[in-house]
Amino acid sequence: MTFKISILFALLCVVWGIPYFFIKLALVDISPLCVAWGRITLGALVLVPLAWHRGALTAALRHKGAIVAFAVTELVIPFSLIAFAETSLTSSITGVLVATVPLTVVIIAPLFGVREELSARRLIGLGIGLLGVFVLLGFDTISGYRQWFAVGCLGIAIVGYAVGPLIVQRHLRGVDEIGAVAISLAVASVILLPFAAWSMPRAMPSALSLASIGVLGLFSSASALLLYFYVIHAAGAARAAIVAYVSPAIAALLGVLVLHEHVGPGLAAGLALILIGSALGSSGTRTAKPTLESGRS
Repeated sequence: MTFKISILFALLCVVWGIPYFFIKLALVDISPLCVAWGRITLGALVLVPLAWHRGALTAALRHKGAIVAFAVTELVIPFSLIAFAETSLTSSITGVLVATVPLTVVIIAPLFGVREELSARRLIGLGIGLLGVFVLLGFDTISGYRQWFAVGCLGIAIVGYAVGPLIVQRHLRGVDEIGAVAISLAVASVILLPFAAWSMPRAMPSALSLASIGVLGLFSSASALLLYFYVIHAAGAARAAIVAYVSPAIAALLGVLVLHEHVGPGLAAGLALILIGSALGSSGTRTAKPTLESGRS
């Protein structure tokens, strides 16, 4: 990566390492669906006017199908399920499990016409990462049906997070980032609106919860998605997903220092194995680009 991409990549790691912490704070008196809808809607309110002023909306709307697919797989499903999962899991465990996104991208990339060399090194990485998941879940870190159900929800969210960048790389190549992200956020907000309205809190949420939604919407949604699109176009979906290397460490650090969450041997060992596996599994050079022209969906 170039120095510029490396700086943007590091910034992306930070802004996507903090959401698990702020989701936990917002969930104190706001439902998971409202947390997801609030951060998405705030991001849309910021970016849609900017995209309109830049004249980026019309061109992005030519790819309606791909943008709707991205909105559902990258925003609606993961944001809602991750918030729900954090009602039962710590922010640390949530962040570490989401670190398996790069491995998932490598596995499902061929289904989207994104062909990448699956070398012995990458296969070893996939195996190590999978072992890390078993270690994380097997050391009494997860217990009870509620936590296991939350892990299942995270599994669906992880697949969504893996599919999202592949849609961008496969179908939205060359599309202005701000236009695509703005419309994606607006679509996701409309989809989630009835569910959020059904679960609205009966009393005014605390200032801390509302401020957490603000951070999630402005930094971890709007700004981060713009950076994500840019890094995907510049480095590819598999390498863009490597942001998950640093994000869980930041999530765990905030969870321990601020929320006083416990980091046991299972979490520590699982995190190490997942990050090593992701680093190996996402290494290498892309050998082929999508075979079809990135066109209208």
